[in-house]
Amino acid sequence: MWLSQALLLLILAGYSIATEITGPTTVNGLEWGSLTVQCAYGSGWETYLKWWCRGADWNGCNILVRTNGSEQEVKKNRVSIRDNQKNRIFTVTMENLKRDDADSYWCGIEKTGIDLGVNVQVTIKPDTQTPVLEWTTATASLAFTPAATQKTSSPLTRSLLSSTHFLFLLLLELPLLLGMLGAVLWVNRPQRRS
Repeated sequence: MWLSQALLLLILAGYSIATEITGPTTVNGLEWGSLTVQCAYGSGWETYLKWWCRGADWNGCNILVRTNGSEQEVKKNRVSIRDNQKNRIFTVTMENLKRDDADSYWCGIEKTGIDLGVNVQVTIKPDTQTPVLEWTTATASLAFTPAATQKTSSPLTRSLLSSTHFLFLLLLELPLLLGMLGAVLWVNRPQRRS
């Protein structure tokens, strides 16, 4: 009888520890884009350090970033973490995703003894779109931006390459304008007098 009570106590203790932190089981991201993972925790863990760890093995995973005990965002390389202690949720953001970022990760809470953690599988889908040509008016320069990370200000924003007027300007009017400018400069060049 005491064995079944001890077993029940261990099961309940294990259940309590397992539910102290929760998170998504899988998260998908797009290559060159970013992804966000939110992990929730129970009451009493607000001031504990939270971390994001990479690797299938719980004991050998590599901690990529950890909080400092406050609600301030901490960023390390392409990964950031922020703890919202009022709502008991911490958020991890991975940016500029690469295909080899796909792996097993862990949301964790650092504590005395064995840390609390929940496994999150991250998959990265390849970016099938071609780079978008953007026109930057402030510097009058062209910049290539992967389509997955392009921020659009409105749903009506579209690529300059898909604009018929832009293509017409680029392919016909621009060479014509440059040719005329060259002719004017050649005619108005300083003449040597003999």
